[in-house]
Amino acid sequence: MIEAAVIGRVGFDLYPNELETPLSEVRTYTRFVGGFAGNVATGLARLGARAAIVSRVGVDGHGEFVRSWLSAEGVDVRFLATDPYWQTPPTFCEVWPPDRFPITFYRKPTAPDWQLAPEDFDAAEVAGAPILFATGTGLAQSPSRETTLGALRAHRGTTIFDLDWRPSLWDDPRTYPALAAEAAAAADIVIGNEEEVDAAQVAPATLVLKRGERGATVYEHGEETDVPGFPVDVVNGLGAGDAFAAAVGHSLLHGMTLVEGVRRGTVAGAIVASRLACSEAMPTLDELEAALV
Repeated sequence: MIEAAVIGRVGFDLYPNELETPLSEVRTYTRFVGGFAGNVATGLARLGARAAIVSRVGVDGHGEFVRSWLSAEGVDVRFLATDPYWQTPPTFCEVWPPDRFPITFYRKPTAPDWQLAPEDFDAAEVAGAPILFATGTGLAQSPSRETTLGALRAHRGTTIFDLDWRPSLWDDPRTYPALAAEAAAAADIVIGNEEEVDAAQVAPATLVLKRGERGATVYEHGEETDVPGFPVDVVNGLGAGDAFAAAVGHSLLHGMTLVEGVRRGTVAGAIVASRLACSEAMPTLDELEAALV
């Protein structure tokens, strides 16, 4: 029985072997599994949770790479469907520490995970998992939009909606606030940074506001709690938010308070920010516990 289901974007990231170099001049890259669902599912698995990814990849070698790598990490890939037409999407990244990490997505006109349909997974098993993660990017196109909203509404455990606002992935960014509001209404916890919360125009009852190096603020039961950041030398900030979400989910699975989960999440995110990759940078439980001491 899975403990957490993560629905949404997955693909492969191409990180430059030459740091602080514009994309036009980079010659070689290293390939990693990427995307919210790939990263969060990996983060959960490395912390010891039984996590399943709910998404799609293409019928190509990159899709095989994603599937086999996640499986080797202990992620349940039964609900990682294979799209018969669209290819597994790459994402190119530039790395300019400490605070500039441009991303170039290849997801137009669509991508396999945006074709996610209810028949791609066992709805009852996903609905019965204690934790469900979904993201704003999954709302950008149909049928993923309807599939994501349906899964959120049907879920019987704790639902976590990550705003994941990426305007370049929307044909009409003006539709984002209304769809984000639908998802937030079906979720127990909403996670986002200040820019994402402003874009979504939502005010959920339970909100985790990420503030980068300044930590995070938890709004819960009418109370506001600040959680300090965890200082590190930043190598690559990409993926830190996914590590944060994974650690929050893992903490809730183990009966911790949301504030404690966010404290652990800030540390997990900082660990990833101090490393180059996203998925392969996710901390193990031992690494996280050592940093928390």
